[in-house]
Amino acid sequence: MSHETVNGVRLFYEVLGSGEPLVLVHGSWGDHHNWDELAPLLAAEFQVVAYDRRGHSDSERPAGQGSVHEDVDDLAALIERVADGAAHVVGNSFGAAISLRLTARYPEQVRTVTAHEPPLVMLLASNPATEAVVADVAARIASVTGLLAADEIPAAAQQFVETVALGPGQWPLLPPELQQTFIRNAATFLDESNDPEALTIDLATLRNYSKPALLTQGTASPPFFGLILDQVAAHLQRAQRQVIDGAGHVPQTTHPQQYAEALIRFLRSSAPATQSR
Repeated sequence: MSHETVNGVRLFYEVLGSGEPLVLVHGSWGDHHNWDELAPLLAAEFQVVAYDRRGHSDSERPAGQGSVHEDVDDLAALIERVADGAAHVVGNSFGAAISLRLTARYPEQVRTVTAHEPPLVMLLASNPATEAVVADVAARIASVTGLLAADEIPAAAQQFVETVALGPGQWPLLPPELQQTFIRNAATFLDESNDPEALTIDLATLRNYSKPALLTQGTASPPFFGLILDQVAAHLQRAQRQVIDGAGHVPQTTHPQQYAEALIRFLRSSAPATQSR
């Protein structure tokens, strides 16, 4: 267990295993424990770094409105400090959006990138066929942020889990410690929701990245994630797609073995292309 101060913020991280560095980037409301089932499976071949993003759990929560750009800069600085300047990067949900932005802004620091279901729903906003999807997601998020603004934190966490992230009836199935993580990190989700760039990306900038990318989705997830990945894949030079059968938005917790196998296959197949930066 360690801390690094980057960009004026103290970040908590853990390192497991040895080999080429691989950094795990969690999504909204979560922390490094989101990877507890997956990290040991990857640590047999890689030096796995799991950290708490700013504003989450054991990392510092700065005052004032933050932005996704700060998360990207934090990730770049952490890679520079603890991963010898370049790493494989695996992101889930909002962590996937951060990871994709990293490839555009700091491509030299990314050996490979894996992004599972980035919630970049605003990429669908200009398509009449998906306007209803965007409106529905926006309404669900607005309902959650309304509860947060009213300081009804546990209710907001439950509503996020059941109407945005995992599905109806899933909150009581979560371990109590995971429920507490959601509650503890709720304030940062409100901050993210107020960032106008949080749910979009300049697709053209993804062409800055020329190394391998793996875009994954689960068969149990809403179909709109596939539509988002279609747009992302079209702008990455070397994108691969993988569907994880039976998984939803958090395969690292529900299908860790299957997800680990997919990741390791991708990383092994990409090895000759990533030996040099």
